[in-house]
Amino acid sequence: MKLVIVHNSYQQPGGEDVAFAGECRLLEQHGHTVVPYRRSNDEIESMSMVQRLVMPTQMISSDRSKREIRDLLRKEKPDLVHVHNTFMMVSPSIYQTCQEMGVPVLQTLHNFRLLCPAWTLSREGRVCEECVDHGLWRSVWHGCYRDSRLMTAGVALMLQVHRGRGTWTESVDGYVALSEFARQKFVDNGLPASKFHVKPNFVQQDPGERDAPGHYALFAGRLSPEKGVSTLLEAWEKLKHSIPLVIVGDGPLRQSLESEAAARGLSSVKFRGWLTGEDTRTAMKRAAFLVIPSLWYEGFPMIIAEAFACGTPVVCSRLGALQEIVEDQHTGIHFSHGDADDLASKVEWACANRSQVCAMGKAARQEYENRYTAEKNYTLLMQIYERTMSAHARN
Repeated sequence: MKLVIVHNSYQQPGGEDVAFAGECRLLEQHGHTVVPYRRSNDEIESMSMVQRLVMPTQMISSDRSKREIRDLLRKEKPDLVHVHNTFMMVSPSIYQTCQEMGVPVLQTLHNFRLLCPAWTLSREGRVCEECVDHGLWRSVWHGCYRDSRLMTAGVALMLQVHRGRGTWTESVDGYVALSEFARQKFVDNGLPASKFHVKPNFVQQDPGERDAPGHYALFAGRLSPEKGVSTLLEAWEKLKHSIPLVIVGDGPLRQSLESEAAARGLSSVKFRGWLTGEDTRTAMKRAAFLVIPSLWYEGFPMIIAEAFACGTPVVCSRLGALQEIVEDQHTGIHFSHGDADDLASKVEWACANRSQVCAMGKAARQEYENRYTAEKNYTLLMQIYERTMSAHARN
């Protein structure tokens, strides 16, 4: 099979870039021809002031992207175009180009951009669905994208124009949601249920199961408001029996969180900063459990799939897709998001019931083997490609 894989990378690399690269490698390993089409938001740095002023029109429709995609399709004659991200430089206008060229289009929805200009369905570190309930203008009022009303207006305009054109409903043959929770959110807000497939992220290479559980808790992720690390520190202050907490990652709140930990007298909390993927997995194998105290709807955190692969259970917020991915009392433990008392209670329970938590780690490893290996993901991906091409042929 020949596939054109489209991805617009952000200025700060993230999980979407990892997923894009991982799927390309997976397809090539199975003998498929992968033709990548990539653009990057780094292109903005070399733009003139005039070019930046007209960026909103480019986000709606990029003449360059349409031309290059058209030329690529004529040259390569692919079986399918799989799009990961079009924001900002590629633009959704390429869907119509693919439609005109008669090539099926599949779109992976890594985030909630089609519903929320800020892409997160969160604001000020909490869940926010004002744009879903009241319209995109709410995001402009709050300046949700990069704290700028002007930039948010550009993103909101792009979304509104393509809603009006029917781009999302008519020009895309299939969608991949990372969870059932995400699929339902999009369907509830107008995307056709018949076009949806659910396929989680996967772990490219098996890190191997840990030998034995460790004796500390681990947080690994970006240190930003929506990640709930302040709730984590508050919970640690409430613990009756101290357990070490290792915090891996960096971000805008790093300094303030370190100061908060010191002010709370949390000598058992260690900030290790950014670590390589290998070092993070090593820390994961040595942990008793991973903690995810998020205050927003996560997409599909790769860190959970990696924890499961290591045989490490997960203590997470009972929120959004997290409660779907982590089964309470089987592969981990749920707590009420933002509730430091409940989190402290669940951590105390985990410390007092180590054999049961160890069994959860075994169950987590089994869940990885059942759902999150590269081979399992490849099988799902091929099924989705076949269904998307069949749907396109029927239309």
